[in-house]
Amino acid sequence: MRIQKKARKSVLAVAAVTAMALFGLSALERLAPNSDSASGIPMGGAQLVSIEQLPEFNDLCAPGEPGAENSMIAELEKAANGRPSIFPAFDASVQAAMQNGAATVEVTRRPVRTIRDTYPIYSSVAVDPLRDEIVLQDTNLFSIKIFNRLENTPADVEAATPKRMIIGADTRNEYNNGLYIDPQNGEIYSVAMDTADAIFTFRAGAEGNTEPMRTLNIPHRGFQVTIDEDRQELYSTNQYPPRLLVFRKGASGGEKPIRVIEGPRTGLADVHGVAVDSKRNVVFVGNWGNESNYKVAGTGKHNLPSITVFAIDANGDAAPLRTIQGPKTQLNWMGNFSLDPETGNLWVANDVGNSVLVFKSADNGDVAPTKVLKGDKTGLSHPAGISVDPKNKEVWVSNMGNSTATAYSLAANGDVAPIRTIRSGPVGRKSVKFGKPQAVAYDSKREQYLVPN
Repeated sequence: MRIQKKARKSVLAVAAVTAMALFGLSALERLAPNSDSASGIPMGGAQLVSIEQLPEFNDLCAPGEPGAENSMIAELEKAANGRPSIFPAFDASVQAAMQNGAATVEVTRRPVRTIRDTYPIYSSVAVDPLRDEIVLQDTNLFSIKIFNRLENTPADVEAATPKRMIIGADTRNEYNNGLYIDPQNGEIYSVAMDTADAIFTFRAGAEGNTEPMRTLNIPHRGFQVTIDEDRQELYSTNQYPPRLLVFRKGASGGEKPIRVIEGPRTGLADVHGVAVDSKRNVVFVGNWGNESNYKVAGTGKHNLPSITVFAIDANGDAAPLRTIQGPKTQLNWMGNFSLDPETGNLWVANDVGNSVLVFKSADNGDVAPTKVLKGDKTGLSHPAGISVDPKNKEVWVSNMGNSTATAYSLAANGDVAPIRTIRSGPVGRKSVKFGKPQAVAYDSKREQYLVPN
């Protein structure tokens, strides 16, 4: 077990600094386009193809958080400024290859500067009604942060202080973007996508570097999780291949789903959000619209985003009961869904549309939302997570673009200010919004770095 933990820490370290090494090397094209100063070997626009393995680390903390003085970010700051650090990457050599396919060369040059975001990026939010708390997924610093529900960060405070955090290598938080809080016992369900490919369940009130109490393995590229408490069933969306998986609540390990909605008749395409309405016996599924058969070249196409509505017991290649789709809907790469159980209204975090959309349970076709929260007063900035709090008649939204979570009345509509804001960065800051940068290019004409994220 200890060997596995060490291996995971090293992998996390590599993932965390890969983008920084890429940026540092990109600067070489401007500084020395023709040769490497140490070796004299022609460079010709060298491109990075590998990075040395890095040592393990134990903490991921933003400035000002507990443990920050010994965190990974603090060590990166030391390394970038030439001070002794556990990370030797800035002094160790990396391999670079010519664009024309010529021989590789070693580059032993410290980066001129680095680009990174040391503040939280909140991908998802959930309300804990038992503890009157707000739980936030920080997909940038691989953590879960918990705040009082009534937290309202003053303008003269740089960042709110969490009540507690679930953070550290043993938590296995990696690229986490889906949350669910059990309303009966307070257990926290967390989706870790892309690298961990699992849904981790943490005990109620968990904090620090704690291991999950339960792990459910899911297919690669999971996104949101929700639970039908009446039927004791867990729903997990899968982006590609597009499908909705239904497990028994409490499933763990390699347990198989009891139902899977998948196939050409379903209308599923790049699946993201999900919400279950157990009173009206329907399931809402969000689709970005990207569609392809990876086995057949040239089959890729982009459909309009949609919300497909299925019977709650749908299985296999089932056709949806209804489909909300069209320009009137304003759907634009939406993130998580949340349902108001009393009204049946579906609340949608409309990420790229920079808005929150509300649809009626029976909506169908190209229909306009019943409500739209959008505008400068709202404080919304790439809203990706959403959670309806029926007890307090509120809805919470997590914003990836400015390190905040914002709360609104369920009656809110239009360009309205939030009733409270949890802010984990300076007022007015814009997030770099790095997720998993895996390549970089330098535009010499415009002097810009281009980073696919």
